[in-house]
Amino acid sequence: MVVKVFSAVLLALTFLAAPANAAELRPVTGFGSNPGALQMFEYVPDGLAAGQPVVVALHGCTQDASYSHNAGWTGLADSLKFTLVLPQQTTGNNINKCFNWFQASGSNEAESIAQMARRAIADTNADPRRVYVTGLSAGGAMTSVMLAKYPDLFAGGGVVAGIPYGCAAAIFEAFTCMNPGLNLTPQQWGDKVRAASSTVVRPGVSIWHGTADYTVAPANLRESSEQWTNVGARVETRTIQGMGHGQPVAPGCGRAGPYILDVGVCAAAEIARFWGIQ
Repeated sequence: MVVKVFSAVLLALTFLAAPANAAELRPVTGFGSNPGALQMFEYVPDGLAAGQPVVVALHGCTQDASYSHNAGWTGLADSLKFTLVLPQQTTGNNINKCFNWFQASGSNEAESIAQMARRAIADTNADPRRVYVTGLSAGGAMTSVMLAKYPDLFAGGGVVAGIPYGCAAAIFEAFTCMNPGLNLTPQQWGDKVRAASSTVVRPGVSIWHGTADYTVAPANLRESSEQWTNVGARVETRTIQGMGHGQPVAPGCGRAGPYILDVGVCAAAEIARFWGIQ
């Protein structure tokens, strides 16, 4: 969804070198049955104590686990001391490495992501009450899936240039959801979430969008906000004037590049603050 599916809009990101300390992104295998056939990467800061949070960060199309460096999440993990889980899509699942949020197969991928989060909790003796999920574009849409289907696993979410849960069930519907977006009533959107899980207490969600996003229409921010407000979640919305399609970063937060946009605001830091990680 950072690109229209099967259309190359994003450039692949260069895998940046790990931070100067000894911690690095490491592949993890054997984290569960992995029905979605995803790859797992984990970043554990040096000297991480037990009982710290876990953040799952989901990349956009054509990107990979190195998204965490560019978006500022790796630096935050070091400074705020939490474990990062970086699910990575494969071309075998989607030619552009988009998470399949819009298909029934997305449910398998969602279960793989949930298994990764549980593995990270076990790996680092993390606090299971402080597990969060965020993502950009296709990763943002998959974040909505995770919040809807696994509200007992995640304490909060961050949707950046994403899509409401249940907007599409097939690829042709995904295009409409992206632009111009689907206009439903808050009740209709909320019913989709309630159908995914009967849990009453819903994770809070921070929703971000640029006003000049022509890939995923800014109307999706309004629709997502209506959805999560209708099910009783705590909702924060952040609109960045003049910003196109991408993850907001700032000097000292991540590294600007294709669809990682220096607009003087660090979305990662602001989302972490919304969750109470500071």
